[in-house]
Order: sequence, then structure tokens, then C-alpha cells
Amino acid sequence: MLLIVTVSLILFIIALFLSKRLSPKYVKIDGKHVVITGGSSGIGKSLAIQAAQLGANVSILARDKVKLETAKTEIQGYLQSGRKVHCESCDLSGDFENVRTVIQEAESRLGPVFMLVNSAGSSVSRSFVDLKASDFKNMMEMNYYSAINATKAAIPSMVEQQCGRIVFLSSQAGQIGLFGFSAYSGAKFALRGMAEALQMEMTPHNIRVTVSFPPDTDTPGFHSELKSGKPKETIMISETAGLFKAEDVAKTILSDSLKGKFLSYVGLDGWMLATMTSGMSAATSALEVVTQFFLLGLLRVIGLFYLSSFDRIVLQCKKERDAEKPKSS
Repeated sequence: MLLIVTVSLILFIIALFLSKRLSPKYVKIDGKHVVITGGSSGIGKSLAIQAAQLGANVSILARDKVKLETAKTEIQGYLQSGRKVHCESCDLSGDFENVRTVIQEAESRLGPVFMLVNSAGSSVSRSFVDLKASDFKNMMEMNYYSAINATKAAIPSMVEQQCGRIVFLSSQAGQIGLFGFSAYSGAKFALRGMAEALQMEMTPHNIRVTVSFPPDTDTPGFHSELKSGKPKETIMISETAGLFKAEDVAKTILSDSLKGKFLSYVGLDGWMLATMTSGMSAATSALEVVTQFFLLGLLRVIGLFYLSSFDRIVLQCKKERDAEKPKSS
């Protein structure tokens, strides 16, 4: 008992000592330029609306020109007086020079980029044996290289300003590999590793990186995924975490980024996964560090129970498919 009290006291003192060092300064985006990729629908559009409500000038980038114009009109209804919204069609996973030209055009209209939100992406959900080799390449291009291109194009302005915010939308499938997501998870895990290295490089420039791990979110992309033959196993496993509203997820992402948090999560499962997978990520809260210290072991055990339940779902689905197969005479 004495040992526990002593350790707790030491950690409390350490937390007090680190609190100011670990806590980045909260920033406002009133009058600043926020660029959001994938901003024509889903979480990206919700982020654009909320940034507009906070007084930002907003640029949204996506492929579909019709959806972009529709989203632009909707976002205009939330702009504060004197603020503007700009949209530009762009293949973010394509040629980097084209992406850079688009970002520079947005800056010429609305000023240097202060915040970049990499929300563009897509998913494919099938078992590994049913995926094409090209699916893995496409997932990397859509979810990873699109973010690389946009960040490479926007970051010079932030370095020049010596301040800024960069957000990468990963996924809970970027924290735990799940049935049906071997291609998608690989790309989303890649974002995490790159973001950790980028944060170390950007810290001297007062630029904070945030990696968000959204759960299943009620967006057009989510419903499109369901219609594209998503495996029953994946659906059943995903349902255990629930379905969240795009505006609620966007609100958390934007708030965490403005606070300078490295890890952004939603819901109880999101908190558990973020704590379990904290690893060597940048620490931006003394409370989080103390929580991770005390709970990592316990959460690891709880996580094994989750994995066991997922394995039972996979096994049950296999038994059902086997039972449906015609028996050979």
C-alpha cells in the first residue's frame, strides 16, 4: 500500500512539472485560412462548416466538381461576415505539382494556409484473398499519398509563419487490424508513423500535428461501403463500437487540433484504443501520460477479451457459410 501511495505521489509531482511543458498553446482560427481535403462531404464537410462558424476562411478540395459547388453553397451559409470559402477540384493522389498549384491558388485567394485537414480518403472492405493486388495500391494512394501531397504543398507557408496545425484522419482501423480491412488498415497505419516523425520535425516551428482515429461515422462513404459487399464479419465487429454523427466527430477533431493534441479519438472505445496504442507518440497532456502509466496493463487484458469476441464472430460466420455450401454426394 505504501508503495502504491509513493508511486502515485511521484507521478502527481511529475504531472505537475510536465503539465506546462506538455500542453501546447490553444489557437484560434478566426480570420485564418483552413484547407480541408475531402471537404465536399462527410466529416470533411462538417469540419469545413464548423471552421466557418469559428470565423475561418475555408478552402475545400475534392475530385467531384458538382459536390464541391454544392458544399461551397452550404458552407457559405455559415461564414462570418467578411469571410470567404473557396473550392477547387483536384486529384490529391495524383501529380504533386498539380496539388501544389491548387494549394497556391487557394493561398492567393485566402492567404497562407494556417490549418490543413487531410480528410480525403476512401475504403475497401473485403477479405485479403478477395482483394485485388491493385486494391492495396489504391488504398495507399487515396489515404496516404493524398495526405503526403497536400501536406508537402501546404507546409512551407506554416514554416514561414512559424505556426500552424496539420490534421491527418486515420481510423480506428488504423489502430487495430480488423477482418476485411487488410488494405485499408495498412494505409491508415502508415499515416500514424509518418505523423509521429513529422511532429518531431515540426515542433521547433511551433506547428502541431494531430492524428484522428474516427469510429464508424454516418457519412455517404460509410453507406457506400456497406453497399459494396462489406463482409458480414466486418459489419458485426464494427457494430460493437456504434455509429457516430459526422458533425460530432468533426467537432472533436477540430477542438483537439486547436488544442494541439497529437492523438484525437471519439467515444469510450476510442479512448481505450488511443491509450493502448499511445506508444512513443508525442505527449501533449500530463493527465494522459499518468492515465497511460496506470491503465496500459489493464486495458491490454480488456483488449484481449475484445479480440476473443471478434475471433468468435469470424469463426461463427465461417461456420454459417460452410453450412450453406451444397454437400457433395
